[in-house]
Amino acid sequence: MSQEIRNLEPKELWNKFADLNAVPRPSKKEERVIAFMKDFGKKLGFETIEDEVGNVIIKKPATAGMENRKTIVMQSHLDMVHQKNNDTDFDFDTQGIEMYVDGDWVRAKGTTLGADNGLGVATIMAILESKTIPHPAIEALFTIDEETGMTGAMGLKGGLLDGEILLNLDTEEDDEIDIGCAGGIDVTATAEYDEEETPEGSVGYKITVKGLKGGHSGMDIHKGLGNANKIMNRLLFDGFDNFGLQISEIKGGSLRNAIPRESVAKVIIASIYDEAFVFDMQEIVNEIKTEFKTTEPNLEIVFEKLEETPAKVMPTIAQFYFVRAMYTAHNGVYRMSADFDDLVETSNNIAKVVLGEGKLSVQCLTRSSVETSKLDLANALRSAFELMGCEVEFSGSYPGWTPNAKSEILDVLTGLYEKQNNGEKPAVVACHAGLECGILGTNYPDMDMISFGPTIKGAHSPDERASISSAQKYWKFVLEILENIPSKN
Repeated sequence: MSQEIRNLEPKELWNKFADLNAVPRPSKKEERVIAFMKDFGKKLGFETIEDEVGNVIIKKPATAGMENRKTIVMQSHLDMVHQKNNDTDFDFDTQGIEMYVDGDWVRAKGTTLGADNGLGVATIMAILESKTIPHPAIEALFTIDEETGMTGAMGLKGGLLDGEILLNLDTEEDDEIDIGCAGGIDVTATAEYDEEETPEGSVGYKITVKGLKGGHSGMDIHKGLGNANKIMNRLLFDGFDNFGLQISEIKGGSLRNAIPRESVAKVIIASIYDEAFVFDMQEIVNEIKTEFKTTEPNLEIVFEKLEETPAKVMPTIAQFYFVRAMYTAHNGVYRMSADFDDLVETSNNIAKVVLGEGKLSVQCLTRSSVETSKLDLANALRSAFELMGCEVEFSGSYPGWTPNAKSEILDVLTGLYEKQNNGEKPAVVACHAGLECGILGTNYPDMDMISFGPTIKGAHSPDERASISSAQKYWKFVLEILENIPSKN
């Protein structure tokens, strides 16, 4: 781990972040980081609990003179999104994140950084370890599996926490205070088909869509970024009519909450079109690149002739319905909020497409701050894929977090922010990401909740980076908040 990270200010924060990033922590494989957090709490001599789903709770008493303040829950999630560039050799299951300083930014070498939500976890760790920071009684809640289903928050039972205020440290703009978020639901379409032999007189090609920015499928969905799965479908759409194109396999995207950056397809075409195929397809490629020249300047679409022609392909009738279902399925912003300016209300990310060996899977994540709108879009997707014969499953549904404009802790944070920033007001917002507050509120409905954090850009992509100057501003803000928690009633 680079010593330059540990030398950054505030050292308490960056050293704990470096410690955490040395521990592999993919979603649904959090055994090592759970053990790491339990060991951390026990070494400090604090009550440390692992609940039945794997969440870790560490309880620290109030410092002297703060005993009459309300107990607070400081909460962040342990897992991180694992994305890497194709040319990066890295094993997330065994390696720690390799970080470096780039001007005002901390970055990772070809992978996601884990600042989402590692900086929140590191903040709480630093406060738990400190013997000089004044604070009320703290219940540190470290949840698991936030990024792929929020099963940690869903599995947290009532009665484990006594805190009256929850500070969620999982937002990514240091001038924003979040008081609400979107809910989500996983939409998965699957089908099986009988492969057929590749027709005689065929040649094989590999088509690659790459160079897209990717990003967070909630926070970045409004930016008009390219979706590799939708772009690939455009390339394949009229392929059979024009070139006798049949699909052998597709592998596009990875995680539901990451806008897909890459897609690779293996196809066959009739050999009589061999010379014309790449030339004629270039017109479509140029059209797509022109559309995305501003938002995706590094987009690449590559055609490579295969040395070995695929032996099996998708039947033409199944392919006909598949590419049309993909075209029909909505991707991106579905509806903007009528209540909050510039807030996406409802969206969908066609996150992962896998086709081959007689099986098809399309995985989507639909988000909305309005439950009925979330189900409306999910049913639109269901309809598109059922019409082609897919089975469609809804799973992992979680609620949004309804804003409370009269929150007591909101008043505290806005006042402190203005004081620290020469009268500048923070943006009080609801976000289109999925925060755990809404889920936690189902079992702790009386808890006053707020969310904030340091500036992080490019989350869920290898371009993820954390601002050093923002981390300093945020750390100062956290310390002020701890000193100003309201007294018990």
